[in-house]
Amino acid sequence: MVRILGYFFSLGIVLALLVAAGVGLYIGHVSQDLPDYEKLARYEPPVTTRVHSSEGELMAEFARERRLYLPIQAIPDRVKAAFLSAEDKNFYNHPGIDVTGLIRAVLTNAQNLGSGRRPVGASTITQQVAKNFLLTSDQTYERKLKEMILSFRIEQAYSKDRILELYLNEIWLGLGAFGVAGAALTYFDKSVNDLTIAEAAYLAALPKGPSNYHPFRHEERAVERRNWVIDQMAENGFITAEEAGQAKSQPLGVNPRGRGPYLFAADYFTEEVRREIISRYGEDALYEGGLSVRTTLDPELQLQARTALQKGLIKYDTLRGFHGPVAQIDISGDWGEALNKVADLSDVPEWKLAVVLDGDKSGLTVGIRPDRDIAGKLSEERQKGSVKTADMDWALRHSVNGKMVKANSPAEVLKPGDVVFVERKEKDGTEWRLRQVPKIGGAMVAMDPHTGRVLAMVGGFSFAQSQFNRATQAMRQPGSSFKPIVYAAALDNGYTPASVVMDGPLTVTIGNQVWEPKNYGGGFGGPSTLREGIERSRNLMTVRLAQDMGMDTVAEYAERFGVYDKMPRHLAMSLGSGETTVMRMVSAYSVMANGGKYIEPSLIDRIQDRYGKTVYKHDTRQCVGCNAEVWQNQEEPELIDERDQVLDPMTAYQITSMMEGVVQRGTASILADLGHPIAGKTGTTNEEKDAWFIGYTPDLVVGVFMGFDQPKPMGKGATGSGLTAPVFKDFMAEVLKDKDPVDFRVPEGMNVIAIDRKTGMQARAGQQGVIMEAFKPGTGPADTYWVIGDYQVSERARELSPQAGEAINRGAGGLF
Repeated sequence: MVRILGYFFSLGIVLALLVAAGVGLYIGHVSQDLPDYEKLARYEPPVTTRVHSSEGELMAEFARERRLYLPIQAIPDRVKAAFLSAEDKNFYNHPGIDVTGLIRAVLTNAQNLGSGRRPVGASTITQQVAKNFLLTSDQTYERKLKEMILSFRIEQAYSKDRILELYLNEIWLGLGAFGVAGAALTYFDKSVNDLTIAEAAYLAALPKGPSNYHPFRHEERAVERRNWVIDQMAENGFITAEEAGQAKSQPLGVNPRGRGPYLFAADYFTEEVRREIISRYGEDALYEGGLSVRTTLDPELQLQARTALQKGLIKYDTLRGFHGPVAQIDISGDWGEALNKVADLSDVPEWKLAVVLDGDKSGLTVGIRPDRDIAGKLSEERQKGSVKTADMDWALRHSVNGKMVKANSPAEVLKPGDVVFVERKEKDGTEWRLRQVPKIGGAMVAMDPHTGRVLAMVGGFSFAQSQFNRATQAMRQPGSSFKPIVYAAALDNGYTPASVVMDGPLTVTIGNQVWEPKNYGGGFGGPSTLREGIERSRNLMTVRLAQDMGMDTVAEYAERFGVYDKMPRHLAMSLGSGETTVMRMVSAYSVMANGGKYIEPSLIDRIQDRYGKTVYKHDTRQCVGCNAEVWQNQEEPELIDERDQVLDPMTAYQITSMMEGVVQRGTASILADLGHPIAGKTGTTNEEKDAWFIGYTPDLVVGVFMGFDQPKPMGKGATGSGLTAPVFKDFMAEVLKDKDPVDFRVPEGMNVIAIDRKTGMQARAGQQGVIMEAFKPGTGPADTYWVIGDYQVSERARELSPQAGEAINRGAGGLF
């Protein structure tokens, strides 16, 4: 008997050794191709890039995985406690695996054999880190073994806090959120530091399966799981029983954060910043790099620019009648459900979609599009309102078979089922105004001329309707707004504001073609000073001036100012027949506003990487001595201005003074009552296809453009002075409100001399029609009367010359 027992004992030992050897060999085999756990030390997870305004307001977030990486020291104790209680309460005590939990899981899985249930895991937080970072999610015993081996190694190589930090920043928590900081913003729109016990517990409930505890689809299940986590927190001593009871009594309180731009009216600006970051660093840096971008945008100016441009576009559009409904829906059933399927304008919240329910001579009865709650469920309430005839009078002019006709009743224009936009007349009122999306496009840019910082940019009426940015992407003819470039080139090359150019008939032969440019509205002014020419936007004078000094000179200055990269040397280009953008024109005018310094427009002030290191800064000036440790009566440091001087400062002041005359007496005189020194120039192209106004004060340059996306005539009289100058005025009225007037800076050495407005010669004492004109040192009014271009003028034009200085046409300039 003893022998038999000894035999079996020996056999058992041998078998145990063989099994142990086999297990050892298997573990050794599995361990051979384990991933390198040391890469955890170099781990850089995909992190959300955040874009802010110049005042620090969040504009947008860009990410493939919405994650904000936080060091463990920055994660609140209550959040750590919630996840430890839910996932691994013995985390700080086990060596990487929880033996007790593992045995429990093995017994449970043995009981469930053949039941079809998914095997139960017993993964510690360390094991989850190993799986999430280094392994796949395959449900195999080999993967589980690898996970356990890696967990032991990770525990030996890293501190518990480092492992927990990796876990809390990597874990997926649903709704596109990764990590606790990203989830706090996604679910509750708040910082992780502001999470309550109940909110932290809900986030800790999600790792087991975010879709299983969806806050809206499975709310009861989510609350039940959250309350279980709260009980575990109390059981583990992280919170008191009283705190647990209070937390469990609270609703789930999920308030999902939107995914679009967060700063109202900044969509075009944000998209331009997005494109610039991609062009600089690539898509991966934008969507995974965790960049912190501080833009140049001024939120208040941006809102004012949007309001002014939209007002101008709407005014033009409504004067041309009603285009027709947005859509047509069936109102025999639930019109609210059908109406909600029609796309609205998310960035024009003042407007609501509505469906016409009935109409007569007094107006329309409309149904307002119902809202959706935070869960996405459509409201059951069906709100109705009225649109009085007086609030849609402009729409009675509508198109029938391609002809504009005047309707006698709103019912003739809109019928039941027609979908339109409406705007509430009074807050919480039931009366609405009819609205429509303008067909005409436009853009507006406001820039600091001294730094190139773009303070506001609007690329169209609505980004939701059209993402095409007309401020940076639309190539349009600047028309007469290009003329100051021609005049600046002349003033920089020997001409003066008092130089006289003939404004008379002109015939230019180009090869076999004959070009006869004309002034807007026709007519001639005879011999006139350069000041008169720019104030009245005289085309013939501009062409003669360009011809006299040569198009090579004009092109050189246009390229210096950044209007064109390579300007053709055609004479018609002097009237703005080339194509450029609003952004480029505003940059060019900045040169004249800042004393002749070239500036590079910028939408971004600074970019920092995920560690806070500055990787880009728009202001590249060096400040030597700014960081002196000790004061030793040294000279104060100076910022070195490295900008290129592309225009004489005195020339810049002369052209500015001349454009002040455009505002005071010329084509932009509508702006004179603003009561501030403003210089600027209108622009209208051939057949009124493009309307411009670009103007500036000493510290702000603003450009406005209007025109159809597919260029076509806007109608007689649709000029820069009639369309875009009023938009500029509305904007500047808000910007300059409550501010004292600031005069343009006069360079030292300028001579101001009284001259005769008509002849450009020095005025006599007591003479009428005198104007003070700025001259550079060594220059002044001509001693003899000389007319540039007089040799090209016909006899008829010579007869007109006594009318020098009389403005026959006072309209805007244009391209002809």
